Amino acid sequence: MELSVLQNVLLYALILLVLVLPLSVHKVEENLEAFLFCCGAFAVTVTNSWSWHLIKTALEDPITITVAVFVAGLLFKFSHKLLKTVTHKTVATIGLRATMALTVFLLGMTSSLITAIIAALILSEVVLLLPLQRKARIQLVVYCCYAIGMGAVLTSIGEPLGTIVLSKLKGEPYNAGFWFLVQHLGWYVLAGNVILAALAARIKCNEQNETKEAKKETSVTEHSIKNIFVRAAKVYLFVMALVMLGDGLKPLAEKTISHLSANALYFINMLSAILDNATLAAIEITPDISMRNLMFLLLSLIISGGMLIPGNIPNIICASKLKIKSKEWAKAALPLGAVLMVGYFIVLSIIL
Repeated sequence: MELSVLQNVLLYALILLVLVLPLSVHKVEENLEAFLFCCGAFAVTVTNSWSWHLIKTALEDPITITVAVFVAGLLFKFSHKLLKTVTHKTVATIGLRATMALTVFLLGMTSSLITAIIAALILSEVVLLLPLQRKARIQLVVYCCYAIGMGAVLTSIGEPLGTIVLSKLKGEPYNAGFWFLVQHLGWYVLAGNVILAALAARIKCNEQNETKEAKKETSVTEHSIKNIFVRAAKVYLFVMALVMLGDGLKPLAEKTISHLSANALYFINMLSAILDNATLAAIEITPDISMRNLMFLLLSLIISGGMLIPGNIPNIICASKLKIKSKEWAKAALPLGAVLMVGYFIVLSIIL
């Protein structure tokens, strides 16, 4: 659809507000789900995109992840002692740093099979059991969410992005099957997970105070039925907001993206820090895309999704569970994301 000048101005202003306000206004940060819901409703209204199909999609899409979060919350409530025993024995056997590295690597590499949702739920439980102060805990979560986001794209099971890509490329000339993304992205994802695991092993830990800090924070986040319900409800609202925001901004994305080269799109795709990367993939990927362009687009989408909380389902789950604020996440994730984006761009430019 063609957008008027006023519509363009309003949508660009909205993107700016979505990027800035959660990092600068405390009330917005505390009520991020409601803020994003209002932004999504505004974007859909500006582009005249309201429809029964959108409403149905916005109501249905969050159901799977919400049920997963709720059921996992109940399971972890009753298996907390067992998980705590296993985690503490692992730390005692191989050490804290090795445990953090192993957590990042294993969840990153298995997320395409167990799904990004389950990987994030496991992470949010394990990280509370490790003797870490809050700053170190947030760093570990951020590193692991980057790893999960990268790993989950490798199959159609892991997350919607992989499903969209394989669906779009299932015909000629690629005839993409289940292992298509593993064959073409596998080594890049493996390298990224190794780097992220190594970074996790280097997280600074205050060993004198970390145990008390961990016990204090764990006690605050007890697995009460009320907290499980509230957490699931917040995740539902969050995902609904992202569906609406993505649909509302889609006309602007289509207009902008159609005129850009793959190199430019690589950095423009940092918009997936606030938009569903599956939405951008659906716009950008067509059967006639070259393999070089496909690699640039996919890696930019999966890396930039870790930069801010709305960028990826694992980010949303862990931030909700661990009460991580937008500013805290951005402080740990943005510099890492920038380095990964530039690093992969250089590697891809040389190899491809």
